[in-house]
Amino acid sequence: MGWARRVVSVVVVGVLVVAPALWLARLTRWSWSGWPDREGLARWAADPLTSGTVAAAAVAGGWLLWLLVVAVVLLRVLVRVRAVAGWVRRMRLPTPWQATATGLAGVAVLGANTGPVPGGVTDQPSAAPAEVGGAGEVPRWRAADQRVGVTVPGGWLPRGTAEQVAAAGVLLWLRRRRSYRPVVPGQRRSDDDLAPLPAVVAAARTAADGGAAGGRAGTAADGREDDGPAGVVFPAGGVGLTGPGAGDAARGVLVTAAVRSLRDPAAVVRVVTTRADLEVFLGAGAAAPAVAGVQVASTVADAVAVASRAAGQTPAGGNVGGGDRVVLLTRGPVDDRLAEAAAGGVAVVVVGQARTGGAWEVDTSGRVQGPAVRGRMCVLDVAAARDVLAVVSPPDTAGDGTEAAFAPGPAPPASGDARERPADPGPDGGGPPADRDSGGRSGVAALRLRLLGGVGLSVQDTPVTVRRSAALQVLVFLAVHPGGGTVRELVEAIWPGAPAHRVTGRLYTTVSDLRKAIREATGGVGDGGVTVVEHVDDRYRLHPDLDVDLWRLRRAVRQATTAVTGRPAAWQAVIDLYGGCLADGYTWPWLDTPREIVRRDVIDAHVALADTQTDPRQAVTLLEAAIRVDPYNEHLHRRAAHMLTALGDGDTARGLLRTFQDRLAGAGLDPAT
Repeated sequence: MGWARRVVSVVVVGVLVVAPALWLARLTRWSWSGWPDREGLARWAADPLTSGTVAAAAVAGGWLLWLLVVAVVLLRVLVRVRAVAGWVRRMRLPTPWQATATGLAGVAVLGANTGPVPGGVTDQPSAAPAEVGGAGEVPRWRAADQRVGVTVPGGWLPRGTAEQVAAAGVLLWLRRRRSYRPVVPGQRRSDDDLAPLPAVVAAARTAADGGAAGGRAGTAADGREDDGPAGVVFPAGGVGLTGPGAGDAARGVLVTAAVRSLRDPAAVVRVVTTRADLEVFLGAGAAAPAVAGVQVASTVADAVAVASRAAGQTPAGGNVGGGDRVVLLTRGPVDDRLAEAAAGGVAVVVVGQARTGGAWEVDTSGRVQGPAVRGRMCVLDVAAARDVLAVVSPPDTAGDGTEAAFAPGPAPPASGDARERPADPGPDGGGPPADRDSGGRSGVAALRLRLLGGVGLSVQDTPVTVRRSAALQVLVFLAVHPGGGTVRELVEAIWPGAPAHRVTGRLYTTVSDLRKAIREATGGVGDGGVTVVEHVDDRYRLHPDLDVDLWRLRRAVRQATTAVTGRPAAWQAVIDLYGGCLADGYTWPWLDTPREIVRRDVIDAHVALADTQTDPRQAVTLLEAAIRVDPYNEHLHRRAAHMLTALGDGDTARGLLRTFQDRLAGAGLDPAT
């Protein structure tokens, strides 16, 4: 619909320019009787405020306003013309080599294995063996599509790097789930570890998932389309990075190596730098990334030794994208030690100064200009790079001090000895309307929204179709946050990384479409009567009479946490109301925190009820049910295995732990940590 808006804009501007001019010309002819002679000037001096002079002054003022409008329009046209001219100047015709590379890329997309091509360091990660037709060797080079990038808050990521950053975010949530230790409902529980992931990771996840917030891959922060491949190859021996984006590109090299190590943690070092360089790139006090892909040395001499030793263990001609070329990243200065490292197969990348082999000038959007190179590098500012590295770097332990062997050991402490739980459910756990008898007062009472085990909106058991994925996300967001959300909160959640002022109009369209779908399904709810999606005090919210299963569950959780008597029955009520994972099947980044809070509430209820059982078999059954709620929780597995062992069922206990270990390995989590 962009072309339609442009046509409407042109028509409106044309009317604003032409119509007033025609009208003013007509008034001018009516009020203008020619230039006054001497007698006319004398009469005007004697009586200046006549109807004719007032009309002439009004017409003159109108012409001045019209000229102002024309000047503004011309200024806007000139700005657009300059932008187009700059794009044309930047556009290059492909050389014969580039045309050949494009042809090879087309063959690669179709799945043909053309074999490895010599190359250097690239910021565009190559595919895993399973992704290239099952070949046993990862190609060391692959031509990049010209539309494989994601603009994120603080920089730009190649598509492959964005996907790996997204995977790192998923792994972090799995580690949080693995290390959680249940508490008795009613005791204070700390959910500080459930803080949402940084905006740069959320934007990468949304783009990788292709969700409503996916935005435009390949669009820079300045609005220009990509004019080169998303990966670049460092020349033999390395290169110097200069220009305003050199520092951001250096951080991009660090992040690329770190996220690549997630796929192959046992690989050799990919990037070596020094502590002093790291503090310049990432800021004072920056912790060294605890990943296999990056190693931080104390001095330049140590860095050269580490890089040279690692280079001797890798095949020649590799690249950081393929995982087999070592990069020494430093601010210099270039000396004999760096020259020797370059001669030994290390790609020496000096930030801020040119090398003998030439320099690459990198702009703030990552576009590279240099001898025989044109492409785009991963670029991140300090905050974005630190955020990504914090997500990528694994914790030192599993998070709760549990053993890593998964063998049944001493009985774990009772759940009541764990961390204290907050007395109130918090902003994500509170806020749903109190129980009420709507009595059919409005058509809203006929609507039912299911969020547990999936997402479904129905009216009298008839499904309501919400066509826009963003509209469905708005509906779920408002149900998860009964207190509502401002325009900015909704925009930042649904379109992370996009400038709020650019997508606000999209939100209005999305809410309008959601309201229309509900009106059509309910036969007019919202037409002058009750509005399901309300707008009150600059906040959107759902009508409190809406029947939402999540709200019923939260009320049960509050009752269980405040009950003085009959607590087992209250815990059982929580278990009975749980219909499955919150918004199961959807991967919106903002959903992670409330989803895990719900999961923890239900796990707590299972474990608390298990603690009250006099029959150990019943307690094991409840723990097994809790494991189905979260099959990645280590405490539940160890507790159930210990009870099974005490009951003399060691084979089942060992099988349970073995299955858990296989599940961790399959998800990319190291069972030994």
